[in-house]
Amino acid sequence: MAGFNKQEQDAIKGAIAQAEKFTSGEIRLCVEDTCNEPALDRAANYFKKLGMHKTTLRNGVLIYMALKDHQFAILGDAGINKVVPADFWESTKEVMRTCFKKGELSNGVIEGIMLVGKQLQQYFPYKDGDTNELSDDILFMDGK
Repeated sequence: MAGFNKQEQDAIKGAIAQAEKFTSGEIRLCVEDTCNEPALDRAANYFKKLGMHKTTLRNGVLIYMALKDHQFAILGDAGINKVVPADFWESTKEVMRTCFKKGELSNGVIEGIMLVGKQLQQYFPYKDGDTNELSDDILFMDGK
C-alpha cells in the first residue's frame, strides 16, 4: 500500500503514543487505498468494526484515510463529542489538509494526532493506572 514508508509509520505510531501519554483517550489511524462511500461513513463503519466505541470513557478517536481517493475523516466517540468545541474536528482537518496540499502526508497525520491529543488531554486527562485500551499500530485495511 502506498502512502507511508517504515520511518513515517514509526513516526506516526510514536505520535500516537506521545499524544496518549497525557490522556486516557485513544487514537487510531486507519488507512486504505480507496473508499467507495463518503469518508465519514467509512470511518463510522471501521470505528464500530474495530470496537472503538467500547472504551471505558467513550473517548476513542479514529482518523480514517483513503490515500488514492484523497479522502479522510476524523471521528470521535460520544464522550468526546459532548465536550470538544463544535468546530474542533473541522479545524483539525484543516490543519491536516494544509499539510496534505504541500505533499506532507505523514506530517499532516502527525499534526492531526497531536491536536487531538491536546484536546483529549484537556477533557480526559491521564489517570494513574490508565491502560492503553487500543493498539497504537496503524491499521492498513484491504477495503473489505
